[in-house]
Amino acid sequence: MKAIVTTGNGGYDKLEYRDVPLPEVASGEVLLQVLAAGVNNTEINTRLGWYSSSVSSGTNEIASDAHESDSPKSDGGWSEPTPFPFIQGTDCCGRVVGVASDVDQSLIGARVLVRPCMRPDGFSSMRNIWMGSDFDGSFAQYVKVCASEVFVVQSQWSDVELGSIPCSYGSAENMLHRAKVASGEHVLIAGASGGVGSAAVQLAKLRGAKVTAIVGSNKTQQVLELGADRAIERGKNLVNELGDEAVDVVIDNVGGKDFASSLQVLRRGGRYASSGAIGGPIVELDLRTFYLKDLTLIGCTAWDEPVFPNLISYIEKNQIRPVVAKTFALKDIAQAQAEFLEKKHFGKFVLVPEH
Repeated sequence: MKAIVTTGNGGYDKLEYRDVPLPEVASGEVLLQVLAAGVNNTEINTRLGWYSSSVSSGTNEIASDAHESDSPKSDGGWSEPTPFPFIQGTDCCGRVVGVASDVDQSLIGARVLVRPCMRPDGFSSMRNIWMGSDFDGSFAQYVKVCASEVFVVQSQWSDVELGSIPCSYGSAENMLHRAKVASGEHVLIAGASGGVGSAAVQLAKLRGAKVTAIVGSNKTQQVLELGADRAIERGKNLVNELGDEAVDVVIDNVGGKDFASSLQVLRRGGRYASSGAIGGPIVELDLRTFYLKDLTLIGCTAWDEPVFPNLISYIEKNQIRPVVAKTFALKDIAQAQAEFLEKKHFGKFVLVPEH
């Protein structure tokens, strides 16, 4: 089969489109024909080794400095060393084309979404592994996964639309779930034009929350049409725009220079949930703001058990909608990631393998 093999930490030269062996299923596994695979920050971050403690800048900054000669970063993966060379790809809409002998044969032919965040020790443990980060993922014509991680979906959505969902919407749903967002609460969402942010807007509104979205000036109308009650231009002073103690929850995968003001606009007892830091991982924290306001800071990587079943339900009931900005052929992944980093789009980029 054809696949994109990421050979190590570095620039686009590390992405090789080539023939690799078709995966062979073992006990408890299924083989999927990949129909569509979304593009996410995490694939770029993993290739760059951004998760390494030696990195202190945002994704775009280190991406512009990535070279063929970059040295490997042993701690550049999420929690375990990245298994280079391997196949990335965190999102997958696929069709089941093969199953192990101990797996329900009726799954063959079903269209499914893969839960990319897996909890191998059960949901009582926070240890997690990710498809496309810790083992081969969906940037290929075929991928094998544990049968427990595929979810049949009954929907009129296209393959591309379904392929835009898992990582972004799962991360957003997990943050909102962990933060216990309730009807009537005021939620501030950073990076609301991206995959996670645009998902969080919809999922917060689905819970009955009031949503203020932070976006670039040219994306204001789009985020309002998506359901946000108010849009604030990125770079504006949040305290000046909202006032102190104005919001109940902050949903953030940006980080960077706005972290301190995000805490300042939280009400006493407010919650801040983060699943990323594309704007910069090193931030200023005034502990007095944290403890005097009785704030709760929630780190969100491992997905809780209800998260993915919730998403399947929302899709099948048409309670959310996909936001697909553009599609690319799988072989054009370098072009897709380069355009992705320009941040001119609204929503998700999706790769489609040739078959």
